[in-house]
Amino acid sequence: QVQLVESGGGLVQPGESLRLSCAASGFTFSTYGLMWYRQAPGKEREMVAGITAAGVFTNYADSVKGRFTISRDNDENTVYLQMNSLKPEDTAVYSCYVSVQRRDYWGQGTQVTVSA
Repeated sequence: QVQLVESGGGLVQPGESLRLSCAASGFTFSTYGLMWYRQAPGKEREMVAGITAAGVFTNYADSVKGRFTISRDNDENTVYLQMNSLKPEDTAVYSCYVSVQRRDYWGQGTQVTVSA
């Protein structure tokens, strides 16, 4: 079964950094693109970053361009989100996502809180 497990969230001050990890299993990881989403209470879920299967191409929400970097290690079946220069508006639950055989799979999410 497909499983995605995020880790690395926490409480940080504005300007600091965090690195999130998403460990994947249950599918051929290296053949699928993955994405990071985030959702704050009372707000819509939004796409943060995406990466293609081989990691050649990436895309980002305008709000995080230049600050966040998505990457993957296909030998370890893990996708990462490096978050630098964090702002209070980055506070949200961050989840990784993959579509496998036309079904959506989400991790449990990891909380990121940016507060002074």
